[in-house]
Amino acid sequence: MQGLSRRAAVCAASLLLTFLAPVAGARAADTEPRIDLRVLVVDDGGEATAAVAAELDGAGTPYTEVDLSDAGRPQIDAAFLSDTVDGRPRAKYQAVVLPNDNPFGAGSAEMAALTSYEQTYGIRQVDAYTYAQPAVGLNWAENPGYMGSLDGVTAQVTAAGLAGPFGYLDGPVPFEDNAADVSESYGYLAVPLAQQAEGATFTSYVEAPIPGTAVNGSLIGEYAHDGRRELVVTFVYNQAQQQYRLLARGIVEWMTQGVHLGADRNYFAVHVDDVFGADDRWDTVLNCTPGDVDCPEGQGTADPIRMTVADAQYAKQWSQEHGLTLDFMFNGAGSETYKEENGGADALTDQLVADKGAFRWVNHTYDHPFLGCVQNVTVVPWVCSTDAAGNVQWVSQADITAQIVDNRNWATAKGLALDNTELVTGEHSGMKVLPQQPDDNPNLAPALAATGVTALGSDNSRDPQQRQVGAALTVPRFPVNIFYNAGKQAEQVDEYNWIYTSAADGGSGICDNSTTTTCLAAPLDTATGYTSYLVPTESRIALGHALSNNPRPHYIHQSNLAEERIAYPVLEKVLSDYAGLFADNTPLVNQGMSETGAELAHRAAWDAAVDGGQVTAYRIGNTVTIDAPSGVQAPVTLPAATNGFGSPYAGARSGWTAAGSLEAAAVATAG
Repeated sequence: MQGLSRRAAVCAASLLLTFLAPVAGARAADTEPRIDLRVLVVDDGGEATAAVAAELDGAGTPYTEVDLSDAGRPQIDAAFLSDTVDGRPRAKYQAVVLPNDNPFGAGSAEMAALTSYEQTYGIRQVDAYTYAQPAVGLNWAENPGYMGSLDGVTAQVTAAGLAGPFGYLDGPVPFEDNAADVSESYGYLAVPLAQQAEGATFTSYVEAPIPGTAVNGSLIGEYAHDGRRELVVTFVYNQAQQQYRLLARGIVEWMTQGVHLGADRNYFAVHVDDVFGADDRWDTVLNCTPGDVDCPEGQGTADPIRMTVADAQYAKQWSQEHGLTLDFMFNGAGSETYKEENGGADALTDQLVADKGAFRWVNHTYDHPFLGCVQNVTVVPWVCSTDAAGNVQWVSQADITAQIVDNRNWATAKGLALDNTELVTGEHSGMKVLPQQPDDNPNLAPALAATGVTALGSDNSRDPQQRQVGAALTVPRFPVNIFYNAGKQAEQVDEYNWIYTSAADGGSGICDNSTTTTCLAAPLDTATGYTSYLVPTESRIALGHALSNNPRPHYIHQSNLAEERIAYPVLEKVLSDYAGLFADNTPLVNQGMSETGAELAHRAAWDAAVDGGQVTAYRIGNTVTIDAPSGVQAPVTLPAATNGFGSPYAGARSGWTAAGSLEAAAVATAG
């Protein structure tokens, strides 16, 4: 268990936030209790409780976990839950998450302490997963009722849910059904008791049809009784499932009454690498890419893929129609090489430069060389070259610097607007690449420092955590499984089959003994597999990232916008699926790379401060006070009616607050 502590004034700053309405019943100012902004999570080891904790973790919302399986855990009693600070009653937790309505058993002193605590301080309780029963205001799941698999069911947010904690959704809540032979979700559908206990009410927020009836059963509802409020969830879930990702925000907003540390956004940015250049093409006979390092030297004939003027025009049109600005990671030498080989003209560059304001532009180095060790490509896979003494030979600092500066100069001549703090190297090179290059090129960090680069793109599949490279911080990017060497659907499916099909079925067999990759049950049809399998699979993965409060961008390549333009169906499905799930007040956040880097850095600093016990936060009435180390920004979510703080999102206002610069300032005043 981890508590919060106030640091000495010399290294802490205080921030006061005032929002429009108190979250509990009004009291006299001198008797209003202090409610600490921390959640109590009582964990039984189940997936549902873990999912709620993961949502709190991701948003930066502090919580204390009590593990019921730990014999040495603290007992939940009055002293554990509350005390007095400076003569004022203090509730140590603003909300309680239980694995079910009563994990302690009938007559438990711990449940009695929680009940009294919730009644005294107006604290709300989430029952992470419980079955339908009169004890939570529901009939048993029978006559009418249902208990069983919910795979493929589409639930609906009720009018009360849309007017309340789930107002950021459009209404439908589809339950996943990704594998016909696997049960992915289970739950109870039941109706509220016709005769509730005196003063008790049950308000259903999310419902689904009870099979064989014309009646809906509750999946999430609020049970108000005995001066307490419980959020009753009657289906089990895990943190990755889409139905939970859709509802997680509302669960947190309900239990915290819309006032909490932490913030949550749905992010989606798409980086397009190698713009102005050309990408080598997959050879469906050789099962490698002539011209690249996966084909032995001299094998096959290179057949590059490059966007055309029509592709450039379509990219602009598509971006505008779909409201998504694409980030173009560009290589100026690609244009110059093309001109040398085509009589000095390059209509593609002319078109993209004419439409330069339609995109964000990011330096991808001038020639797109490999900037790590000097590669020996006479063998497959390649290895790092060494000198006579066995020392690894590295690309020099001068060469790395030239690649950065030459591309900037080329962009300046074309009038492209750049943020010179941003860089994505070709193949994310210069940074470690396992197994061949286990360390960063030692010349990379000084080159970044010399050129002022502070946001460096990295591959999330290889280097998922933001880390320091000299003065720069990495921005991990999600690779979309649409390959750089494919401009046509059949090529993409053929290569996908080669990688993900067993040797017995004609594939490479890489997946046969892999602990991370599962073989396809059978090769995909090259004529239909892209539309029937890859588009839904890749769009589901990307949408899952977007719904996980994860700002990391996704990346594809310019080849995927050329020829058959195979990237667009995946992107369109992400956007259309999202639009069908979320209200207009919850748009996808499409931000630039340096903004994402800053967001990740803020989160890391905040998490370290919280984990180190360096943050104290509480509310008294409608005023929030946050003490944190000077220079650490705090993520905060407040009611929509709050003025002068953060920005509106999902029916609330949220954002980062630099406590050090706002000491004792009322920055958000009721209006």
